[in-house]
Amino acid sequence: MRIALFGGSFNPVHNGHLALAEAARDGLKLDGVILVPCAVPPHKDASALAPARDRLAMLRLAVRGRPGLGVSDVELRRRGPSYTLHTVEAVRAAMRRVRGGRGGRDVLYLLVGADMLQDLPCWFRARRLVRLARVAAAGRPGWSIAAIRRGLARAFGAAFVRGLDKNRFDAPLLPVSSTAIRRRVRAGRSIRGLVPDAVADYVRRSGLYRR
Repeated sequence: MRIALFGGSFNPVHNGHLALAEAARDGLKLDGVILVPCAVPPHKDASALAPARDRLAMLRLAVRGRPGLGVSDVELRRRGPSYTLHTVEAVRAAMRRVRGGRGGRDVLYLLVGADMLQDLPCWFRARRLVRLARVAAAGRPGWSIAAIRRGLARAFGAAFVRGLDKNRFDAPLLPVSSTAIRRRVRAGRSIRGLVPDAVADYVRRSGLYRR
């Protein structure tokens, strides 16, 4: 089984998130991509986060009818900061249980934004993290790993950088962000076309992001 984890605050989930997940599914020939909303992001201000139950509900609406995309609440059920390492460990353990204790045939990927690669060495227990999951980043127009290749090789070794080159996939760059969507909601503007219609309806009905 070939599975990728795609973590984030998803505050709210938008069409750019979904396009990246589907591009990874197709480009890496995955059996599935699991979107994982964080509870307490260790590197972000959590004060602007919508309640976890709402972000989870919007994600479930967003992936409905999209083959190969799923949602996990593993980080929402765990106390404390949402460290990616703990999520990877939990998912790998679950994959082994499914195979009766044998996990050798399974491959677990971690989808990381190209803009986040530079900070990857600073993540919690980053060396162990990259041993447990294959890091994959979407190619972006005008972006090259060359500028950070040396730093990543110093932190994780040359084999890691070669793996990044191998696991790179192309994804459309959509002009949308969760921050911009929240601003539009506060301004009373429509967010249709930026998020799935079911998510737009949920935001409207629940009154999220109006303040």
